[in-house]
Amino acid sequence: MAYIKYKELTKYFDFKKEIDIKDLPDYTTEYVTDNEKILLGYQTSRDHAVFTDKTMILFDRDIIGSYKKIHIIPYESISTSAICFKPGKAEILLSLDSGYQMKINFVNMNHDKKEHLKIVYKAMMKHSR
Repeated sequence: MAYIKYKELTKYFDFKKEIDIKDLPDYTTEYVTDNEKILLGYQTSRDHAVFTDKTMILFDRDIIGSYKKIHIIPYESISTSAICFKPGKAEILLSLDSGYQMKINFVNMNHDKKEHLKIVYKAMMKHSR
C-alpha cells in the first residue's frame, strides 16, 4: 500500500472467489436496501464484497477478527474508474469524489468470471458521473 506520512492512500482488496447470492453471509446482505438488486458476491479468506445495481459494499475484517470495517460506496460517488483484464485476473481501479482511491483485485478468473465482472462494471458506470 502507498502511504504519505503514515496515512493510507489506496485501499486494496484481493477477491479470490465468486459466491452465489444465496450463499452470502447474512451480515453482508443487511446493508442492501430494498430498492437494490444484488448482482454478485465475492470473498477472500476473511473479507466479502457485495455488488448491487447501485452500490458496492466491501467488508474488511482484520486478521484476528477484532474489527470489521464496512465500506458502502454508491456508484454515483465514483469520479473515475478503470477495469483491467490480465491473464487469470482482473482489477477495478476507482477514484471517488472524496479523493479516496481503491484497487479491487479479482484473482483465479476465467473467461466466464470476467464476463460476470463486466456486467457489474457496466452497472457501476451506468450510475457513476
